[in-house]
Amino acid sequence: MSIEFDTRAAAYGVVIRDEEILLAYWKENGKEGWTLPGGGLDLGEHPVDGCRREIQEETGYDAEIGIMLGADVGHWRGEDRFDGLDRDFQAFRLIYEANIIGGELAHEIGGSTTHAAWIPLHTVPTLNRVSLVDVGLRLHRERPLNGKLAAT
Repeated sequence: MSIEFDTRAAAYGVVIRDEEILLAYWKENGKEGWTLPGGGLDLGEHPVDGCRREIQEETGYDAEIGIMLGADVGHWRGEDRFDGLDRDFQAFRLIYEANIIGGELAHEIGGSTTHAAWIPLHTVPTLNRVSLVDVGLRLHRERPLNGKLAAT
């Protein structure tokens, strides 16, 4: 049996420097929490370009997009969707390593995030955060280094 559902591709960046991670605060329709900077791809947009664009929109920073760390799937039932449609929704999320190469911290205006911040890595477990943050950090810890997996 096959059910109908909507899918949207998205791209996110794991940006870590000096034992801090760059996160954006997501707030939409009564739900909120820290998330990786990134989001849905525009029609026909390459995931690397979309990741770069989303990081800039949500944080004010220009980013260089590195290796793809992995992929994740988010699923929301039709009755839980924010847009009022009743079909299930699936987000196919590509997660990249990224580095800041310019710009300065700024808050998104008119988007789904309210602000961005550098968060000390050791405090992440105490944050109100979406599961994508944990997925991104796990993938970052496990990324290949010179053909070997990084120490976890």
